[in-house]
Order: sequence, then structure tokens, then C-alpha cells
Amino acid sequence: MADDWRNGGFGLYVHWPFCEAKCPYCDFNSHVSKKIDQERWLAAYLSELRRSASETPGRVLNTIFFGGGTPSLMDPETVSSVIDEARALWHPSNDMEITLEANPGSVEAGRFAAYRDAGVNRISMGVQALNDDDLRRLGRIHTVAEAQAAFEIARTCFDRVSFDLIYARQHQTPEAWRAELSEALSMAVDHLSLYQLTIEDGTAFGDRYAVGKLRGLPEDDSAADMYLITQDICEAHGLPAYEVSNHARTGAESQHNLIYWRYGDYIGIGPGAHGRLTLNEEKYATETYLNPQRWLDAAERGGGEKGRTTLSLEDQASEYLMMGMRISEGLDIDRWELLAGRKLSEDTVDHLIGIKMIEHENGRLRATSDGRAVLNAVIRELLS
Repeated sequence: MADDWRNGGFGLYVHWPFCEAKCPYCDFNSHVSKKIDQERWLAAYLSELRRSASETPGRVLNTIFFGGGTPSLMDPETVSSVIDEARALWHPSNDMEITLEANPGSVEAGRFAAYRDAGVNRISMGVQALNDDDLRRLGRIHTVAEAQAAFEIARTCFDRVSFDLIYARQHQTPEAWRAELSEALSMAVDHLSLYQLTIEDGTAFGDRYAVGKLRGLPEDDSAADMYLITQDICEAHGLPAYEVSNHARTGAESQHNLIYWRYGDYIGIGPGAHGRLTLNEEKYATETYLNPQRWLDAAERGGGEKGRTTLSLEDQASEYLMMGMRISEGLDIDRWELLAGRKLSEDTVDHLIGIKMIEHENGRLRATSDGRAVLNAVIRELLS
């Protein structure tokens, strides 16, 4: 089992925790700061890269992902130095994917060109809505026009550009979402991440919702209609769902996210970053300090990692099932049974196949379109 991670690959996630403003729906580890010492942050990132590489010598690095926060607020020189160091510490794959998340409000042509020259070859843009009123409700600091302009700039610099949209927003109807999604697909996009708005505890939206002040959220049936509309329209435009919330043309899938879903190994550095790492025939879940200043101080002392949890083979089997069932290629049954040390329940599998929630083909188990709509329930049944 020491080499199981090779089924998914090996990636690096770098978390940049700073934003220009905190969005009311966001429960990510993001913070607003007036002053950021980028040289100090770069030194901490490089130190953490070297520490991680000392544990994983000789590995081929498939992907790097700069997430946040708003990584497009990073100096291009910072991004360049992180990429150069990672390339020197591991063996870069011939087709290594290097993604940087960007917000339209922090984009300019020169900055994107500098990221490209630094080695970034894929941009993931947080557009979130193609409606100015909804952008304001979501706390976004850009307009639709700015988002469209930023997308065009990105297209001139990068072959691969994705953007995110949120649906089931306040006062949104299925008809309005259909029109908005069609507009997004007309922008020559080859990858879309499409998320239903969820109200999370601890966010500004969560606080408003708790006291009855977040009005106009769609009813469950309406939100379900929007999910089905999403599947139908994207598939008709040649961007089928390769994961529950992600749609792409063939060959444009996010290779970094596929490492997660295929249950590979990945290093997470930066405040609040998580990882999965196989060392000496054990697999570990890693986590770092959440508070940016605490992480920075700890990294400067030699380690920003908060702790590690050893994952039993049963834990690994459960995580692989939860991840693998999210993607259209599904779960490798032999691999799961090797991790779990037992077979999947034939009765459960037959029942779920019988009600058309899953299908079994060529040694793989995958959710059907109906099953994907209620995936959490399907996963619970398989795990039980």
C-alpha cells in the first residue's frame, strides 16, 4: 500500500490567505490586511518547500496550485520564486499544470503576462456572477464588465482559463440562471466550476440567515432545477461534468483537483492548508496553523505544520470512496477493496444499481446522473 498514492499523482498546494475584501458567503481562510511583507512570506514558503521536499525526495511533481484568498495579489516575483524552487526540489513532470486563482478586480494585462512568464499555465478566475446586482450582494468588488475584460486578458496570456460561478443566489430564478450560464458558455471557456450557494456558519451570510435577514433564497425545488439545468446546458455545449461541480471540455480538466479526487498525495503549505502524504508505508493527513501570523512565525522557526494524523487503511478506503465517487470516472473497486481489506456490500451495490443511482462497468463504480444529484446519500449507503 506504500505506493497507492501513485494512482492519483503528487501535487503541491500553496495557500495565500489575503484578500482585498472578505465576501459574506466565504468560509475559506482569507483575511484582509493593509500591509503584507511579501519578502517575508516568500522566505517562509521556500523554507516549507525545502522541509517538505526533504521528506519526499525523488518524486515527480505533477501540479502546483496557488489558492486563497486571492493569489493574484501575490507579487509575480513571489510566484516565480516558489515555482522555481519547487521545480528544483522535485522532478517536474513534462506537462506540469501550474494554476493560479485570480479575482477580476486584481487583474491587469502586465500582471497576467508576468505570471505566465513565471511559469503559471492555467488561471482559475473567481467571477461568481454575471449580474452586477448579484455581484454586489455577494460582496464582490468587480463588475460584470471588469470580469469580462479580465477574462479576455487571461485568454491572451493563457491557453487554459477556468472561472467560477455561484447559482441559487438570492432572488435568482431557474430561467435567469439558464440565461446567465448560456452567456458564460459563449465566452469560449473550456472549464467551469459551478457551485450552489451554501450558507455556512461563521460567515456574514450565516449570521444574517440565522436572524431571518437573508431573504430571497430559492426554495429547494428551484435550486434542484438549477442543478439539472446546469448539467443539461453544459453537456449540450461540450462541457460535461467530470466532477459534481466541475465541467470541462475533454483535456481541460483540472489536473490538480483530480489528484484530490483520485486520492493521490499532495503537500499543503500556507495558513490552513491541508495535505495527504505517504511516508514509510503510512499515509498521513497534515494540517497547518490557521492564523496567518501564527503560521508565518512557525514556518520561520522551521515548521508551519500544526500536526499529522495517521490514516488507517479503513480511513483511506473511506476517503478514497468519498473522493472517487465525485468524479465521472468513478471508483476503482479493486483498489478500494485492497485498501479496505474487504469487499463492498453486494446487497448495497445491487440495490443502488437497481434504483439507478450507480453503475458498475469495467471494474469501476460510478454515480449516474440521478445518483450525482443525491451523492451524499449514495456515499453514505456505500460506506454503511
